[in-house]
Amino acid sequence: MPDGLTNLILHGIATIFGLIVTGAIVTFFIRDATQKEHTILRNYPIIGRLRYFFEIQGKYFRQYFFSGDRDEMPFNRATRKWIYKNAKNKGGIIGFGSTYDLREPGALIFASAAFPILEEDQLPTPALSIGEGYCDQPFLAHSIINISAMSYGALSKPAIRALSLGAAKAGCWLNTGEGGLSPYHLEGDCDRIMQIGTAKYGIRDKQGNFSASRAREIAQSVKAFEIKLSQGAKPGKGGMLPAAKVNEEIASIRGIPAYQDSISPNRHHDIGNIDELLDQVVFIRELTGRPVGIKTAIGGWHFINELCDTILRRGLEYAPDFLTIDGGEGGSGAAPQTLLDYAGLPIAEALPRAVDSLIEFGLKQRIRVIAAGKLVTSAKCAWALCAGADFINTARGFMFSLGCIQAMRCHLNTCPTGITTDNPRLQRGLVVEEKYLRVANYATNVNREIDMIAHSCGLHHARELRREHIRIVEKAGKSIALNILHPYPETRSGSHQ
Repeated sequence: MPDGLTNLILHGIATIFGLIVTGAIVTFFIRDATQKEHTILRNYPIIGRLRYFFEIQGKYFRQYFFSGDRDEMPFNRATRKWIYKNAKNKGGIIGFGSTYDLREPGALIFASAAFPILEEDQLPTPALSIGEGYCDQPFLAHSIINISAMSYGALSKPAIRALSLGAAKAGCWLNTGEGGLSPYHLEGDCDRIMQIGTAKYGIRDKQGNFSASRAREIAQSVKAFEIKLSQGAKPGKGGMLPAAKVNEEIASIRGIPAYQDSISPNRHHDIGNIDELLDQVVFIRELTGRPVGIKTAIGGWHFINELCDTILRRGLEYAPDFLTIDGGEGGSGAAPQTLLDYAGLPIAEALPRAVDSLIEFGLKQRIRVIAAGKLVTSAKCAWALCAGADFINTARGFMFSLGCIQAMRCHLNTCPTGITTDNPRLQRGLVVEEKYLRVANYATNVNREIDMIAHSCGLHHARELRREHIRIVEKAGKSIALNILHPYPETRSGSHQ
């Protein structure tokens, strides 16, 4: 065959092959960019497939190239995969044994019963009322796990919409965060808690002071109010939203100038002691008719003891209707690393001690306790119930359910999954109609698995969990029951029974 003809044929084959490859790439690009299930593929067609390829192949080549499932921080791969599977309703079933190290100090071991509760004897976990007997419109809360405070602005519009719709479907509440009540919080017919931060965003007048008229208006759309003293990510530091994210809409909702850094004061100007705090609780409760609670990180025992002592001195009507204890390991928003790393007690220490104070002063039945701080799995939530919490809040757990990949770019406005950015191109990847179902699935499956743990312990439902139902590993080969590590205190004489 003449060389010219051979070259022509080879050129033709190469051209056809090139067209096939180009056609395949274009086809996959269009398919990835238009599908609604995977955020990364939608925002990064073709290239995004590498993530899923390495994710799938990792379990086969882990021993050669990859670190272990439980080596990453702040959340390891095993935890993230568990959340993703539950958000997709694919269950938490694994094979060949657990990678969870039961010898590691701090490991949780539930005291399984020899005779667990039969399915026909299991009972639904009862709802709990918040504020009953102390406000005009108490709040009946059904879900154990709920969506923690995340502001519109820190989170994108589609993220807030998906959380609101998902919360409505799952029957859990949604905390607005300190950024105010946006129209997107209202899209789902869910229970909402309005957080009042130190800057009074969304509930302030033109001078930046608390607005009674605005509070009464907001009360029509929320179930409760939460006065935020501090959060686990940055005790002693106010909320931070960079100027680039403070667009006209967010500025209008918050009541601040657009395109200027939104930095909250490090404490409320009108709350400088326990008496002033309780005065605010009563004022807002009487003004709105809604339950009012307090959110705080814990730095020691003086605050919680003084709070309880002051309530006993002034009367139960001055008590907050709930107390949100945020562990020092919190951190869904932007915060200085020094405070993230070193300020605030971890939830494992803060929660039992705060509950002990409420029991000692006879206030545990009056004040509902909400726990927060990396409590993203059913096991951690069940531990919190054992320690004395009534409810659990999580922010990052629900961010993972939305598709968060722990890129840790929340403060840079470049979140690749569209959750913490106002960039329309990146937000496009978060399809609300798909993601709100994952939010609901995650909440529903966590609640279901908490009940599963309770049944394994021989209990009819999750609210029967107590400290004696869980053990904490102290050192390799030895664990201790939580009721021995943190014994229940005796109620003081003269306290409310």
